[in-house]
Amino acid sequence: MKRKDLIKRLTDSGCVFVRHGSRHDLYKNPATGKRQPVPRHNEIDENLEGKTLGTLGSNLIY
Repeated sequence: MKRKDLIKRLTDSGCVFVRHGSRHDLYKNPATGKRQPVPRHNEIDENLEGKTLGTLGSNLIY
């Protein structure tokens, strides 16, 4: 999945950008309070995509 598509999916579901890290951006789900780093790669691996969506909220999984 493209990084921009993952970010769009996160923000459309209510997750908010918290801060830039050195190699990752941090996003948070305000409803659950969970945070997850998103790497700044153009392509995000399927496993990492699933972990990110799973951590930030079960409503984000396919």
